[in-house]
Amino acid sequence: MKTLKNHVILFDNECPMCYAYTKAFVKTGMLTQDGREAYQEMPQNICPLVDQQRAANEIALINTETGEVTYGIQSLFKIIAHAMPFFKPLFLFSPFVYLMRKFYAFISYNRKVIIPVAVKVNSLQPTFKLHYRITFLLLTWLITAYILTDYAHLLTGFVPLGSKYREYFICGGQLFFQGAIISFYRKEKLWDYLGNMMTISFAGSLLLLPVLALSKYLDIQPVFFVLYFLMVAGLMFLEHIRRSKLLKTGWLMSITWALYRLIVLGLILIL
Repeated sequence: MKTLKNHVILFDNECPMCYAYTKAFVKTGMLTQDGREAYQEMPQNICPLVDQQRAANEIALINTETGEVTYGIQSLFKIIAHAMPFFKPLFLFSPFVYLMRKFYAFISYNRKVIIPVAVKVNSLQPTFKLHYRITFLLLTWLITAYILTDYAHLLTGFVPLGSKYREYFICGGQLFFQGAIISFYRKEKLWDYLGNMMTISFAGSLLLLPVLALSKYLDIQPVFFVLYFLMVAGLMFLEHIRRSKLLKTGWLMSITWALYRLIVLGLILIL
């Protein structure tokens, strides 16, 4: 692999994903040992070259010899194509570039709700883009509800199956229920909270996939599926508490999160 010399990539040191993949660039030799810096600690000689807000939105790659700056997916393409030239034709293929640019932006503008960390005071944050957040909420809602609909068939000995759209209404209902509460309680946290909440739901649904796969090949007692589901729900609740602390929303949102699920379960069992 060829090393891209005389370049510095600026990553967000409050973003675990950004930290990990830029470190991988250095460890694999795609960048030199001094080829990455946190934009929060931007070297003085680089500052005049970089649009700092854009660097917070899209990772910046600076050529320290010419002063040229690339942002976002183009920064990643430049590093990878230099290390592995056979990727160059793909990175020049317009439909692929368009899709990857949109995918990169989708992840970048939602990264603070995918993997949240405590935000430092006066730290430069990515610009909030409502359409990317709404897209994230819709996508996680649809995938989560689809997986839960499949998993519901494993619980029929304990919970009535219901209609094929039941889990979609339940997941969507929680979005509106929690959204209404946070709007009255801490309106300024609305979109950050909903993003974190749906990340938890999405992660919980992914944890159900291994058991769904095993159920197709192994004869497993139905009670196992219930216990596993309860364990996942417990982990989700603990994660909700952790993220609520990071968001500084207190205990109310975690209590209402659990209350909504208990109310729904009661209605399912009664009706």
